[in-house]
Amino acid sequence: MLILNHDDPRPLYVQIYAQVRERVLTGKLPAEARLPSARDMAAELGVSRNTVESAYQELLAEGYIHTKARSGYFVSTIGHEVPPAPPQRTAMPSRVPRTRYTFDFHPAGLDPVSFPASVWRKYYLEHLRMDEPLLARYGDPQGDPALRASLRDYLERSRGVACGIEHIVICSGLQHSLDMVAQLLRGRCMALATEDPGYPLPREVFANHGYEVVPTPVGPGGLDLAALEASTCDIAYITPSHQFPLGEVMPIANRLRLIEWARQGRFIIEDDYDSELRYQGKPIPSLQGLRPDGNIIYTGTFSKILSPALRLSYMVLPPSLLAEYHRRFLFHLPGAALPEQRTLAAFMDNGHLERHLRRMRAVYRKKRQALTAALARHFGPKAEVIGQEAGLHVVVRLMGEPRGEAERTKLAEASGIRLLPFSIAHADGRPADEFLLLGFGAMTPEQLDQGVRLLFDISYGPEPRSH
Repeated sequence: MLILNHDDPRPLYVQIYAQVRERVLTGKLPAEARLPSARDMAAELGVSRNTVESAYQELLAEGYIHTKARSGYFVSTIGHEVPPAPPQRTAMPSRVPRTRYTFDFHPAGLDPVSFPASVWRKYYLEHLRMDEPLLARYGDPQGDPALRASLRDYLERSRGVACGIEHIVICSGLQHSLDMVAQLLRGRCMALATEDPGYPLPREVFANHGYEVVPTPVGPGGLDLAALEASTCDIAYITPSHQFPLGEVMPIANRLRLIEWARQGRFIIEDDYDSELRYQGKPIPSLQGLRPDGNIIYTGTFSKILSPALRLSYMVLPPSLLAEYHRRFLFHLPGAALPEQRTLAAFMDNGHLERHLRRMRAVYRKKRQALTAALARHFGPKAEVIGQEAGLHVVVRLMGEPRGEAERTKLAEASGIRLLPFSIAHADGRPADEFLLLGFGAMTPEQLDQGVRLLFDISYGPEPRSH
């Protein structure tokens, strides 16, 4: 006897199929047992004959039952090894609830109303309307040539990068870029030097590819080159124009020394993640522009200056890796969606990116000033801001005896504050009780002031009440 559930979203024939299948697999219907005719089964269940026939045809096609001439349907012999019935699954909620924060100090947070949606929408729809086959074909695996041409011109003007479009690869974020680089250098190189403290993603990506990862100290001039030269590393990952998280800029003497180190088969990965967002003086030129023919892999992203949701980034490969790139990735598909690539190219070609950048520099400069003013007001001499006036975050050194990082982070969560622990930047994850990592992009000046006031209580005062 089968039982049909009319509240079940599955069609009735699927329910019949599933129940007969389960009985065959568990042996409740033995081999060569005769099934009721479609007419009898339909009458018993109160459904149409076509519904039962659909279920029987599915069972027949998969070999659970077979027919005998003028005799009907019979259970097939499926062998002695019968798989167990699948366990009942507990229904999962359609969405995983996320904590809503009143104050978001994440260092990658962007202004929530900053994206130029109307202009972006205009170019996106224009490309769909004017280029009807756009959604019916794959794009160039290396990235759309129009976007690579726009990028070449933009990088030359704004970052001093010197390359042809054949050196540019469009990717879907830094993780994608690093994953490709790890594959390109496999067999040539064995060990990666990363900044410590530094961005954790390259450590994870290269470790997952089997490389030795060597955390290397960072000083006022960026990566400690003496430590690098004394190591066995043959790749160096650096953020020379705005070191993450400390904000230091690598001076020209160190840059030239690092370029010299990269000769003899070594490589530099230059991550230029937010260098356009500089609030005092001009953006620092790229390392790549000093030696375009050197072993420097230049990476950049639109996540900080436009939107992380677009998943658009790029890398510039040195001449020494082009042949290997084409050999290894000959049949790979594009890393980013073609409509978004075409839209970004039009957005750049018509000057919107640089206008957007000028506007966002002004917005984020005011927010950074609001944050530093709030720190001076509420923390006073107990807080020292470290690093250059650039990017979307500051590092604060806490004086005296603040609460430990773990307790501070827990109290911040309870108070509605999103706070990324500074210890994520340390390769060994050691606590960083004396440091705060504070992003300012996602909040208004008023929110920054309120959030900093709460952070002072969390860091030094009595246990605060939940906000």
